Amino acid sequence: MDSPTSTGGSSARIVPARSSMIESIRGCGLSGVRIDKESLRRKLLIPEYLRHAIGDSIKSKDPVGEAERYFNTGELYAREEAPEGPMVVFVNSRSGGRHGPELKERLQQLMGEEQVFDLFDVKPPEFVEFGLVCLEKLAALGDFCARDTREKMRIMVAGGDGTVGWILGSLASLNRQGREPIPPVGIIPLGTGNDLARSFGWGGSFPFAWKSAVKRSLHRAITGPVCRLDSWHLLVMMPSGEVVDPPHSLKHTEEYSLDQSLEVEGMLPENMNCYEGVFYNYFSIGMDAQVAYGFHHLRNEKPYLAQGPITNKLIYSGYSCSQGWFFTPCVSDPSLRGLKNILRLHVKKVNCSEWEHIPVPKSVRAIVALNLHNYGSGRNPWGSPNPEYLEKRGFVEAHADDGLLEIFGLKQGWHASFVMVELISAKHIAQAAAIRLEIRGGEWKDAYMQMDGEPWKQPMSKEYSSFVEINRVPFQSIMISGE
Repeated sequence: MDSPTSTGGSSARIVPARSSMIESIRGCGLSGVRIDKESLRRKLLIPEYLRHAIGDSIKSKDPVGEAERYFNTGELYAREEAPEGPMVVFVNSRSGGRHGPELKERLQQLMGEEQVFDLFDVKPPEFVEFGLVCLEKLAALGDFCARDTREKMRIMVAGGDGTVGWILGSLASLNRQGREPIPPVGIIPLGTGNDLARSFGWGGSFPFAWKSAVKRSLHRAITGPVCRLDSWHLLVMMPSGEVVDPPHSLKHTEEYSLDQSLEVEGMLPENMNCYEGVFYNYFSIGMDAQVAYGFHHLRNEKPYLAQGPITNKLIYSGYSCSQGWFFTPCVSDPSLRGLKNILRLHVKKVNCSEWEHIPVPKSVRAIVALNLHNYGSGRNPWGSPNPEYLEKRGFVEAHADDGLLEIFGLKQGWHASFVMVELISAKHIAQAAAIRLEIRGGEWKDAYMQMDGEPWKQPMSKEYSSFVEINRVPFQSIMISGE
């Protein structure tokens, strides 16, 4: 075991992972309080004129004009009041197998069609740029109902971690533009891993008795307290001319700055090709990302093989066995499989402005920088280190809003398997407020990386170094606790 875990009364409080089965049974709400449908609807339903104003603004892409048009007929709505919990729901109707369309229909019955957006019809940035702006313009014109609705607004996301990240990324523009308050976000888990949903008490799977569970989820979204979540900016810099097929979460950028104070092991290219993105759960490099990359391509080529979370996990497990993580081919030099051969790791520790070089253990074949307690469908690979161990290593107790990433390593597949069933902890490497990876090929032509479940193949040069830099975004996302 790589790190001692706490026992008895000395345990450091880290949210434990729960099995999907237990969460599904819990989601049924067998012991919960019955939620009256009409009472819930009154608490959620945004006044009709505001619903239409939001919808028309998104369609016309003219929120100012729509706000003025609706305000000029505002005497008809003078006595309207904002509900207790005005809410909109984004539904990824292609998640959750056959449940996606049914869930969308159920939500529309509970709160009206205009407050439920299918992500294939209305994109989150459109809601932020046009829908919310319309409410803000109406409020500026003196519409008190629009003002209260905007201030109380909450958002539910029915989808997987990628969908939730898309919403959070879109809402981040409100911070940059000074458009507060930021609507807090709750989750109805429809994905495969659902680690964000698990971390904030919304469960790890779509519940069996989902029709009644949806009402309880909406009620919790109205009354639940808010908490904060760190987000992390990732910048990938590579020599110009290298071709990469980035995931949706990475966008090309012309703006970059490389800290010249650090010694570069390889040659520094004159021109860089750069991509940037934001993650909320984890970034990883190595064999786990290679398995994820292969699985995603297999699923895209043969979608009939992946019809639900359980099927996905079975295929994923089988694919990991075929990639050499468990049995390194004899024709390969095992030393080439360690990440130590291709990367150098530097970190900035808590309350420290200087970079520190961290040796990568030669046995490590995957490195993960983790923000949440949950990884890989609710597992806790960092474990629950006791206070004595934390003090000895210079670590602090891990939280999703502490401004730190937990960096750990996975060795061969057997080690990873024992970590994922929580028989042992992963190989603790560091805690960091910022990370820089320098990557150079040698015998390797490509490295595999992933960010919140979106993998890509990263080309490497023998002569020139590529870089990955991770820094905390200065503002935090606002989440609704489902506990």
